[in-house]
Amino acid sequence: MSGIAAGLTGFAVLLALMAIRIPIGVAMLAVGVGGYGLYTGTAPLLAFLKTSTYYQFSTYSLSVIPLFVLMGEFATKARMSRALYRTAAAFLGHRRGGLAMASIGGCAAFGAICGSSLATAATMGQVALPEMRRYNYSGALATGSLAAGGTLGILIPPSVILVLYALMAEQSIAKMFVAAMVPGVLAAVGYMIAVAVFVARHPEDGPAGPRAGWAERFAALRETWSLILIFTLVIVGMYRGWFTPTEAAAVGAFGTGALAVLHGGLRLSGLMECLRGTAVTSGMIFLILLGAETFNAFLAQTQTPMLLANAIQQSGLTPMLVLLAMLALYLVLGCVMDSMSMLLLTIPIFYPIIAGLDFGMPREDTLIWFGILAVVVVEVGLITPPVGMNVFVINGMARDVPMLESFRGVLPFLISDMIRIVVLVLFPAVTLGLVRVLD
Repeated sequence: MSGIAAGLTGFAVLLALMAIRIPIGVAMLAVGVGGYGLYTGTAPLLAFLKTSTYYQFSTYSLSVIPLFVLMGEFATKARMSRALYRTAAAFLGHRRGGLAMASIGGCAAFGAICGSSLATAATMGQVALPEMRRYNYSGALATGSLAAGGTLGILIPPSVILVLYALMAEQSIAKMFVAAMVPGVLAAVGYMIAVAVFVARHPEDGPAGPRAGWAERFAALRETWSLILIFTLVIVGMYRGWFTPTEAAAVGAFGTGALAVLHGGLRLSGLMECLRGTAVTSGMIFLILLGAETFNAFLAQTQTPMLLANAIQQSGLTPMLVLLAMLALYLVLGCVMDSMSMLLLTIPIFYPIIAGLDFGMPREDTLIWFGILAVVVVEVGLITPPVGMNVFVINGMARDVPMLESFRGVLPFLISDMIRIVVLVLFPAVTLGLVRVLD
């Protein structure tokens, strides 16, 4: 069997295992071990497993992942989601559809300290969903806006997925975080515009709430200054070289932990719950990383990534067509796979291809730009039927809303996403401008 045939057979087996609901980390590990052993023999396989596993998990840079996860756990315990939603509602709640806009704004702010889309959607849903239903918002707008707003958790830094991409593509974590800021703000603004268009056509779906006075607005702002300080310290400190990414994550975890003690009443039982949640999530991520490393080693033995890269470079296709094909594949995969699995499965294949194409930019800029595009498109998969994980999470909290109505509610946000993807593809400076200014 040729190298590329062996690699594609491995992919087919991997997809078959996933189809029967084998966890992605276990499936990649099984295919990687089996394929590597069949292709090279038992002795090279054992030598690889003996050394690779140790070096994979003894890497200092990976310690940033559990620290950012712990930061998100503390942020949830600190009840900052409630303060963020109240602040956004104080400024936007009096508008038609204002509570849905406030939910999106709250998700964006909470995503800045959480980094998980599912956690952002679930946490903000507990706060915002009862309020929107109290003011007679339709089920479609209430669940759709929260499901879409939750996707901001993996785009607005700090984000575990951005960290993983930076490590896999050998790029600066700080630059990836800075590059994600403008696309993240564009996403939040685009979603708010989608709400405005939705309620302009269906005013009964999002009635206006009471107007808050300026005293109430300033009081709400005072509750969130500590969050703004932590976010600024983590991002600016990392980019300016005050902290390494791991140190910045530790500073953020310590700051949100202090907030959890002061505002959320964090006690020993809550601390143990946060540590347990961090351990479970980090263990899941590390198992996926080990599976991806083993599967990618098998692909490297078959030379599938290099052969595909050479074939595409010699095909005569323009770099933009290749990029669009990759993004289209992400949209398709997003219907059936979770975001982390998609990236870990595809980046080892796409990375050498993108690195070898000429987009008229330095190689580093190209890889940062592609990384943000990949995360943006992966984010769309979280609300794309039939398996939009965020939609399922929010719909599970609003049991009186039919699933079909929730998916109807995310359609305006999907349109906003498509427009944003086009802008980011056609104008790389939107993603890279802030990086170049601060560099």
